[in-house]
Amino acid sequence: MIKQFLLVVSILFVCSTCKAQTIYISTKGNDNNAGSIYHPVKTFAAGVAKAMIHKNKKVIIEIDGGTYPVDKTVEITSEKFPLRELTIKAKANEKVIISGARQFKLSWKPYKNNMVSAKIKLNKAPDQLFMNGKKLPMARYPDFDSTARVFNGTAANAISIERSRKWLNPTGGYIHALHQGEWGDFHYRITGKDATDKLLYEGGWQNNRPAKMHTQYRYVENIFEELDHPGEWFYNQKEETLYLIPPVGSNLQTADFAFTMISDILHIKGTLANPVKNITITGVDFVQTARSFMEVKEPLLRSDWAIYRGAAILLEGTESCIINNCNFYDLGGSAVFLSNYNKEDRISNNHIYNIGANGIAFVGNPNAVRSPAFRYENFVPYAQMDMERGPKNADYPQHCQAINNLIHHTGSIEKQSAGVQISMSASILVSHNTIYHVPRAGINISEGTWGGHIIEFNDVFDTVLETGDHGAFNSWGRDRYWRPERSIIDSIVAAKPGIELLDVIAPIVLRNNRFQCDHGWDIDLDDGSTNYQIYNNVCLSGGLKLREGYHRTVFNNIIINNTFHPHVWLKNSDDVFKNNILTAAYAPILMESWGKEIDHNFFLSKEALIKTQKLNVDANSLSGEAGFVEANTGNYHLKKTSAVFKTGFKDFDMNFGVTNPRLKKLTASPAIKPLNDNSDNIKTTIVDWLGARFKNIETLGERSAAGLPDNNGALLTQLTKGSVAEKNNLKKGDVVVQLDNNEVKSVNELIKIYNEIRWKGHSQIIIIRNQKEQRMEVSLKD
Repeated sequence: MIKQFLLVVSILFVCSTCKAQTIYISTKGNDNNAGSIYHPVKTFAAGVAKAMIHKNKKVIIEIDGGTYPVDKTVEITSEKFPLRELTIKAKANEKVIISGARQFKLSWKPYKNNMVSAKIKLNKAPDQLFMNGKKLPMARYPDFDSTARVFNGTAANAISIERSRKWLNPTGGYIHALHQGEWGDFHYRITGKDATDKLLYEGGWQNNRPAKMHTQYRYVENIFEELDHPGEWFYNQKEETLYLIPPVGSNLQTADFAFTMISDILHIKGTLANPVKNITITGVDFVQTARSFMEVKEPLLRSDWAIYRGAAILLEGTESCIINNCNFYDLGGSAVFLSNYNKEDRISNNHIYNIGANGIAFVGNPNAVRSPAFRYENFVPYAQMDMERGPKNADYPQHCQAINNLIHHTGSIEKQSAGVQISMSASILVSHNTIYHVPRAGINISEGTWGGHIIEFNDVFDTVLETGDHGAFNSWGRDRYWRPERSIIDSIVAAKPGIELLDVIAPIVLRNNRFQCDHGWDIDLDDGSTNYQIYNNVCLSGGLKLREGYHRTVFNNIIINNTFHPHVWLKNSDDVFKNNILTAAYAPILMESWGKEIDHNFFLSKEALIKTQKLNVDANSLSGEAGFVEANTGNYHLKKTSAVFKTGFKDFDMNFGVTNPRLKKLTASPAIKPLNDNSDNIKTTIVDWLGARFKNIETLGERSAAGLPDNNGALLTQLTKGSVAEKNNLKKGDVVVQLDNNEVKSVNELIKIYNEIRWKGHSQIIIIRNQKEQRMEVSLKD
């Protein structure tokens, strides 16, 4: 009996410690309450504080439907985290919004020039203003234009003396610009003017490749004199007055206004020695945070990036934490940032959109890197280099996951950003995400430290929309061994075999993804990217580029309407390119060595194969019709009778993007363009180029009208208003006869040459107009 009694007591004790304690939050609550179901607290911060008093327990924070503003970042730290497990969740079937903005009802008065004003006292100047949930632009020049490709409107004279002379006091305004090479962005805070009205400003630290700001792609904001367009606003902190030109059709008397107060809503921070564990956040919306672009200062080794370690949710020093089924939108910075040590965290089934910076970022501590260097042109001398393999410590994200997230319309302010960013991390799984409408890469890996990543089943498209020289997937590999000079790398790797693998200690795998980039490459392995396995991917537009690096095996990929771009390869690279389907001939640049094996590929035209074989590669490759099941709809599975199988190619799983039913209903899909076989013997072919339609020269009348000596060239037959062709001053009847110093004999050659050089962003062309030859510089993108 005694034993049975003790057993029952023991079971009851165990069950009581397993039972979860629930803290309730409601908009009708009071922070002085205990947090019970009948006496809930009112704020998110109070709910978290109430949870922290329960030692060694499972705690659930359940939040009633409603909006919960946060005016100070809520922190959960290892010093104040006594729990065994914490779940933060929305009440079932209710919408919970945690906001970095505070709502106000304002009393408006007429001012002048269609402006109204309202008195409001704020501790600091607001960064973003929302009216009825819609973001309004600050007073800016040029005015906000939703159709403009870069920054929603730019102008070369944005910071000219002629313009700044009109501004009484521009202090506190901002200058935003692309990098001179379109490699990201710069931002500056205006500090005043000198005696000549020249602007004084500080900033420009957001990019790790120093340069001048772009001469054309720039704009200014937060300047009172530029308040001249419906929807624009300006806050004068000294006067404690908000000025606004009301949006067309708005009712200010019933409108709700919200100002962003903070850039980061929640920080979960432990340490490598004492991590925070087992926190789950599910079903919650995180919205309306301030922009963080002026805090982007920390360089990421030798990549082009600088970063701010902050986001709506920051994880640092955590283990087994989950952010699932949440929404992140209308954010000024990043959505989720995993900084330094994080292990086995999972970011899954989230919808991330309309945000200023990154979707999800994994960034380790440079203190874990052996012999780190922090600029493209910097390096540690080989004689002083740490030759130990791998990291110095474990202070970096590892074995974490980004799965089934829908990420789009990111980087609205920070252009050096990505849907998923990885730096100084190991074994990150990025799987079944759909990523689109981003200014630069959809997925970016900043360097080789420390590899082991698996990038699979993602659908990444509409990428590199505002920048240049990049890819839908982009990587750099400027690791310990790397130098800009090929001859130095060749010599040091020959002298120290294996040095190229000291940082990227495990292969990085890209498999079963669909990538599309019209302004660069679909897959872009840039400077030194090493130790990659790339297979079973569909490249829809920009092709696949491998710049110098080592140990890349690329096989069983489908490259639609483009080709393989090998650039400046190293000696004895061990690179392999085989069993791939390509549309056009290779587009090599300064190739002196061709790796271990380049063969057994399949080309969609005989001409492309013959041209490629002249490079002394692909002796056993084949050409012909691929036999896709339905190429016009993007079904690139092969019919059983396809000749492609003779090369060793194998059909593969093409289940790209999100599989979560909620997100799948919301996602877009890439545009599937007609298959261009790049043959030169087809007349009457009409192609789209730069938004205009071109055809071959076929008749004596066409030759005569243009004043051509022969039938060579591509005739512009239809010009769409607002197209890139129109913006480049091309006109109906123009005949393109040369592109990038290459003769254009047909529309197919025009497209082939364009596919090889469009990554440059601009080019010289020669046209025949009015029976006269003209040379022009054209932009290849909007």
